[in-house]
Amino acid sequence: MQPFIKQAVIEFLYDKSFSTVLDAPAGDGWLAEALGGRTGVDGVDLYSNPKGYRKFWQHNLDEGLPADCGSYDLICCLEGLEHIGNPLLLLREFYSRLSPGGLLVVTTPNVWFPQARLQYLWRGFFPSFPCLIGKISPGTHMHITPWSWPQLYLFLKLAGFQHPEIVTGHFAKAKHLHERLFAIPGRIYCWHRARQAATEEELSFWQTAKSDASLLGRVLIVVAQKD
Repeated sequence: MQPFIKQAVIEFLYDKSFSTVLDAPAGDGWLAEALGGRTGVDGVDLYSNPKGYRKFWQHNLDEGLPADCGSYDLICCLEGLEHIGNPLLLLREFYSRLSPGGLLVVTTPNVWFPQARLQYLWRGFFPSFPCLIGKISPGTHMHITPWSWPQLYLFLKLAGFQHPEIVTGHFAKAKHLHERLFAIPGRIYCWHRARQAATEEELSFWQTAKSDASLLGRVLIVVAQKD
């Protein structure tokens, strides 16, 4: 996981209060270490077995969460959802395991940013989502499910979450002028759809869709709360 993603997540969580956390997938265990013992952190991962977690399960997230997971104030799925073949199952499991008012944080590569769209136009594959023929092997952390803001919003809503939001920051900026220019048609389209919105939810969705975080960010950081 790139350092700027870790920094953005920790900055977002810094002033928030939670007593129980689930880190799924846990990876190398950096989140438990970063939270510095301020809370009880459980972890789930199929391939790693890091230290520092209160409880830890080696478990395939394509099958949902372990049956004996508890209830959590915060669930973090950081750079994990793109590896999952059954994302709706997992997101519904996250929803069911969150306490009322609990928060889900998801980070994943954003296939809406201009360079990704251009590469898809040229090759038919998004960056970090290459053709895997001849390389399909469990345990290689394959990127198999690409995400954009509209797609992630849809899946979160289907899972039961009501108000998904994008976290903004310095990471959601264009690196090159041509990227900002290439994003203009999409921004105009989203702006037009926002003007036609019939509900507050539609308006909020399209306003977010035309934001830098949605159109230009290489990574999506999305949060959703359980009502």
